[in-house]
Amino acid sequence: MTAKENTADVNSKLLSGSVLKTIALLTMLLDHTSLALLRNINYFTTPFVTVMGFDVTWYQVFRFIGRTAFPLYCFLLIEGYLHTRSREKYGLRLLIFSVISEIPWDLWQNGNFFFSRQNVFFTLFLGLCAIYIYDNFRNDRKKLVYGLLIVFGLSLILKADYGIMGVGFMLFLFIMRKSRLLSGFIGCCFFANPISVAPAFVLINLYNGKRGFIKGRVLQYAFYIIYPVHMLVLYIIKLKYFGY
Repeated sequence: MTAKENTADVNSKLLSGSVLKTIALLTMLLDHTSLALLRNINYFTTPFVTVMGFDVTWYQVFRFIGRTAFPLYCFLLIEGYLHTRSREKYGLRLLIFSVISEIPWDLWQNGNFFFSRQNVFFTLFLGLCAIYIYDNFRNDRKKLVYGLLIVFGLSLILKADYGIMGVGFMLFLFIMRKSRLLSGFIGCCFFANPISVAPAFVLINLYNGKRGFIKGRVLQYAFYIIYPVHMLVLYIIKLKYFGY
């Protein structure tokens, strides 16, 4: 492919990284709001249509849309890994927000400070570790195997959201990053409901490789901070209106 053809292919893509990040954020908020609040409201849990013999509720529709978030965040993490100036600082930032988000996660999920599972930032951090190990030790089989065993073992111990499947999915996306279409078809198989995550891979294939409008540390950190903050807000609303 010539440089001109390659440029034309990139320009034919519609979505920047900032647009993908915004979609990931909005679908995550919809998913978590539905899980925390809407499932307790009859209007959203009462079927409004029947499709092929199955009753469909707004709660199910919103949760279905929400499944788009995780694959997008995984893809964006890989893009961040490839373009960051310091991969060590990038990983440290994920780890810090994993710890910061844990109490809001516990409150939102369980109503107290103790919960058997950990938040998705831990999954993203472990996925980043798996990618780093593969990227740096793929020619050293011993270090590669031991390193990945440690990371996958930690994912089982921590029981972070999406678990070992989530970590494996991120590593798969990284390995297959030059074949987006194929990785989309295979990537759907990592999830219990492949159809629900298919829209995420459609969006990924529309990515144009450009950063977009989210620039500067303020906006970048805002997308991190929203995660623990929105869980605290949902917990407070649940406590006030539903008695948890």
